[in-house]
Amino acid sequence: MMRAMTTVSSPSSHNSLTGSAATPRNRWRMLKDRLARRGVAVGGIGVIIAIVLIFFYLLYVVFPLFVPASSEKIASYPLPGTGETMVLDIEEQSGMAVRYTSEGQAIFFATRDGGIKETLSLVPEGRRITSQARAIAGSPLLGLGLDDGRVVIARHGFKVGYAEDTEVLTRTLTPTIDYPYGKEPLELLPQGAPVAHLSMRDSEDQLLLAAVTGNGQVVLGRFTKQTSFLSEEITLERDLVVIDGLDISPDYLLLGTDLRRLYVASRDGTLLHYDINGTPRQLERLQLLGRGEQLSSLRMLVGGISLLAGSTTGKVVQWFPVRDEHNNHHLTRVREFALAGQPITAIASEERRKGFLVGDEQGRVGLYHSTAERKLLVEQVADTPIVQITNAPRSDTFMVEDSAGRLHFWRVHNEHPEISWSALWGKVHYEGYSEPAHIWQSSSASNDFEPKFSLTPLAFGTLKAAFYAMLIAVPLAILGAIFTAYFMAPRMRKAVKPTIEIMEALPTVILGFLAGLWLAPVLETHMPGVFAMLLVLPLGILAFAYAWHRLPRGLRNRVPDGWEAALLIPVVIALVWLSFEVSLPLERALFDGDMRAWLHNELGISYDQRNSMVVGLAMGFAVIPTIFSIAEDAIFSVPRHLTFGSLALGATPWQTMMRVVILTASPGIFSAIMIGVGRAVGETMIVLMATGNTPVMDFSIFQGMRTLSANIAVEMPESEVASTHYRVLFLAALVLFIFTFFFNTLAELVRQRLRRKYSSL
Repeated sequence: MMRAMTTVSSPSSHNSLTGSAATPRNRWRMLKDRLARRGVAVGGIGVIIAIVLIFFYLLYVVFPLFVPASSEKIASYPLPGTGETMVLDIEEQSGMAVRYTSEGQAIFFATRDGGIKETLSLVPEGRRITSQARAIAGSPLLGLGLDDGRVVIARHGFKVGYAEDTEVLTRTLTPTIDYPYGKEPLELLPQGAPVAHLSMRDSEDQLLLAAVTGNGQVVLGRFTKQTSFLSEEITLERDLVVIDGLDISPDYLLLGTDLRRLYVASRDGTLLHYDINGTPRQLERLQLLGRGEQLSSLRMLVGGISLLAGSTTGKVVQWFPVRDEHNNHHLTRVREFALAGQPITAIASEERRKGFLVGDEQGRVGLYHSTAERKLLVEQVADTPIVQITNAPRSDTFMVEDSAGRLHFWRVHNEHPEISWSALWGKVHYEGYSEPAHIWQSSSASNDFEPKFSLTPLAFGTLKAAFYAMLIAVPLAILGAIFTAYFMAPRMRKAVKPTIEIMEALPTVILGFLAGLWLAPVLETHMPGVFAMLLVLPLGILAFAYAWHRLPRGLRNRVPDGWEAALLIPVVIALVWLSFEVSLPLERALFDGDMRAWLHNELGISYDQRNSMVVGLAMGFAVIPTIFSIAEDAIFSVPRHLTFGSLALGATPWQTMMRVVILTASPGIFSAIMIGVGRAVGETMIVLMATGNTPVMDFSIFQGMRTLSANIAVEMPESEVASTHYRVLFLAALVLFIFTFFFNTLAELVRQRLRRKYSSL
């Protein structure tokens, strides 16, 4: 009898077979796990590196704004030619200069060695130049007063050419002198008296000259221009006016660029301010300097508005007209600059910026910028007093003549003098403004323009827009998230949450477009209804809730728990419609039919159609999905055992939500709010299209604003690369970067603290 044999697998052999089959899968899963872990790490590190690189690139572009000015000596040599220097000027590329002498010659010479290139005669034979005046600061158009009471109007120039050598193309300059009103001098002073002091202004329709006679009178020569239609030749019709009765010695004479103002000053610092539009009349008399100080130099800053008064104590005081409450202009002392305590002997303003050079008796030269209130540099240029000083048109070189008869030629590196802490963030008293203010106005059509680079109104506008957006978004988003996560029925939540999150996909340019072209006019037309809605909507919802509560229980039970919110949709629509319907009757009854006019007349509040209310609604709509989604996830993720435990201990759902759920979810809720703030601070297109983009500092809800991001978007395409304007825009981007970094960092710190505090719940 044969025994049946049965093969039984041992446990050890079964495990070995299973393990051998599972090993490749486990290895593949472990490989994917390692790849995912390293991919996430690489991505996170890449994000950090990208942010750090952005930060350092912004610093790289912004850093030159704060590089101090520097200078270097290029050459020093004796005066080319003979005679007293009346005018010293440098051509734009600083390769050649011109020196007008009292002997009536224009001597053109090389700036690097003083070699004379050409000498041209300017005045009739036997005549001498006794005074000179420029049409504007840096202008080559000059008035040359002669010793016989006449004035020559001349203009020098440098004709640029190129000489073709065998290897390089060499730039050549050919000096020129032309006479816009003819070579024959203009008669100005009677009886052949020498022109001791001269001032000149030139406009499209007239030439204005002012000079001092030998007996201390001031003569105004107004030459009206007549242009021939055929030959385009200009003829002048002269009208002379004499201002006498001066009780000061007219040692300095200046005309305003508006051809309406005349300033006459004496060495003791007394200044007479005249209105010369029509019959001259004295407007005011004032003292330019303090007690014990003497006036040693008086010039105008570029633009012809500000006076720069140099004193024997080494100070330069800036004055300019300020409008008072009666719309009258009065010269006002605005700011003061100090050199080294020695008398100021020469002042030269820059041609294209609000900077100026100052020379003193000790041979020092100081470089300043008026708007930024900066002393940029001080150099010991000569060993003897400075007699003449001039800037190149590009302000990259300057030339100085000392009393020993030597010229000193220096190069300057001073790219961004307009920038200082006070100019960026403080109140600045700009020309034409009645008081110091925060102003952003980066460009103008004129070179005389005073750039206004205050970032304060832009930062204020950024925070203002974010504030009004969060004022609307935070209550709606947080309360909506609480109801959706805690009270809403699951089926309804599955429809509501994705719908709100899809709102985040709407392009902000569309929201801005709708806000600017549709919402703003609607709010303006129905302004009383908008404010009525703030009262009607909450009261109507409370009334509906009370009425719902008073209904029979059987009727209320027909609506499943968590679906009550659906009943509010038609109620809210009806209340909004009612508010807008009563808007016009309310406006007629309470505001005489025009609420905008009532606000302006009764409260002094102006209304801008594209205002903070429009921005708050549009940007709040854009921010709500972000805050809602994060907050709702945080609330919904609160462990159920905490909720059930609270309810089991006798707490009501409301108490459970307030005492347990909200506290546990508070880190996520706070993060949602701070991320929403960061989104609102960095928003560009909505504030760009839904506001007037006016950089004003007004917290009124009826006024617009300009934000940092919108300003960058508007002005960056128009800015010159590497210019001060360009770099300040990058500085605005850096400030915006710091804003968002601060809010996000603060959110993370508070979130971690709240997480540790409530982790035990």
